[in-house]
Amino acid sequence: MTKRSSATGAKESRRYLALWFPFLPIDRLTRATSSRCAAPDDAPFALVEKVQGAIRLAAPDPRALALGLTPGLALADARARVPELKVHDADPGADRRWLDRIADDCDRYTPMVATDLADGLTLDVTGAAHLMGSETGLVAEVMARMRRWTDHLRLAFAGSPEGAQALARFRRGEPAADEDAALGELPIAALRLDAETERALRRAGLKRIGDLAARPTAPIAARFGEETTAALARLLGQADSRIIPRRPPPALYFERRFAEPIGRTDDALGVIGELAQEAARALEEWHKGGRCFVARLYRSDGRLFDLMVESGRPMRDPVMLIRLFSERVEALSDPIDPGFGFDMIRLTVPVMEPLAPSQLRLEGGSLSEEVMAALLDRLSARLGRNRLRRLQPRDSHIPEQSMLALPVLDGTTAVCWEEPSPGEPPLRPIHLFDPPQPIEVMAEVPDGPPRRFRWRRRVHDIVRFEGPERIAAEWWKPGSGLTRDYYRVEDKSGHRFWLFRHGLIDRERRDPQWYVHGLFA
Repeated sequence: MTKRSSATGAKESRRYLALWFPFLPIDRLTRATSSRCAAPDDAPFALVEKVQGAIRLAAPDPRALALGLTPGLALADARARVPELKVHDADPGADRRWLDRIADDCDRYTPMVATDLADGLTLDVTGAAHLMGSETGLVAEVMARMRRWTDHLRLAFAGSPEGAQALARFRRGEPAADEDAALGELPIAALRLDAETERALRRAGLKRIGDLAARPTAPIAARFGEETTAALARLLGQADSRIIPRRPPPALYFERRFAEPIGRTDDALGVIGELAQEAARALEEWHKGGRCFVARLYRSDGRLFDLMVESGRPMRDPVMLIRLFSERVEALSDPIDPGFGFDMIRLTVPVMEPLAPSQLRLEGGSLSEEVMAALLDRLSARLGRNRLRRLQPRDSHIPEQSMLALPVLDGTTAVCWEEPSPGEPPLRPIHLFDPPQPIEVMAEVPDGPPRRFRWRRRVHDIVRFEGPERIAAEWWKPGSGLTRDYYRVEDKSGHRFWLFRHGLIDRERRDPQWYVHGLFA
């Protein structure tokens, strides 16, 4: 099955699925194989944390809640009521990572996944439910898959993210047949207002969403604040409200689902090649090329594998794309383990740029550029994006700041470098030391050219020199440094160096230090 993203119309009815995990920390601990302390099967259990010097319950399990132990209760009071209570330290960081793993698993249903507080997720499933037959089929699939993560899951559909979240957290049972009526029965707490506003609404007799929705908007806003009416409009779907996905949605994505998981990496690469052909056709229709391609392999046990390849220029050649993915797989230090197989593969194109048809020159100049770009893409995929770099000029007269070494995949605009005059030696060396290396210099006069210098325990007698080339510091910046006098020198062995004296004698420094900054070819 293949899916291609497309722009949705403004009047399209959106659908959201909210998942709430009321005992997420308990589920995480009981399923963590590396945990030293697992919740017993017969005794009440709770996670505890230190709050203002006191140990308090952070997350009681269902058995502890049934015995009257609530979050925030002091551990001493809890054990006085239930002596057999077992505890373990809470770990909010581990809980967040556990929720992120669940969110990654839900990415198979839609790339629009957002976290809701610390124990919930919201999925924008607009146009995605048909992949499971219907919303009922999607619910059954989600419930079955979430059993590996939790024993306690509540979910709900709605036309707004706030409505779905409220139904999941405050309504029990199956998804509501009449969502508007179900929203009206929810308590005022579903609006997530501040405690003072919620208390004022209850005192006024407005205890349910329906009680508030039946009143005129203007008096409610005047008495309880505009945020109250805005929250109500978002929950009821009367105001446009969208989720903010954990990851930016891709411009294009294509996917395949398998009734029987595929268990070989080579087969997975073959599927990626088929998706690459579909992506190429779509990119050709849009007259664009991709700069980045990401293949995500969904293993049947919930583990994900991401493979990303980049290109220095827009491309849409499926043959070259699958070659880059093959290079990327071969370069992995930790090979992909199919386990029990992949039940879904998705190819996304997060970055696209215009790609116009190119006309080859008669002498083949354009062809050579394309071949070079393809070679750089392949080497970057195999060696890593930061291993191959391109020197990019920068507007600075300071030698070590006059250029940047950027990855070739960043696609910087080609710049014409200044060429030296014919027969003249280069003004700058091909290699700069970072930082410049100190040397001992002998000169005829203090501010004159160097005649001999010692570097790395070796003495170099200078037979030719040219300079000085004075480079001032960036005076408009505080603490920018001292003036430099540069000399191009050659010793008796024919080696050429780039030396500088750091500081003007008697004006900036009494005894300036000398450095070797670079080597000429």
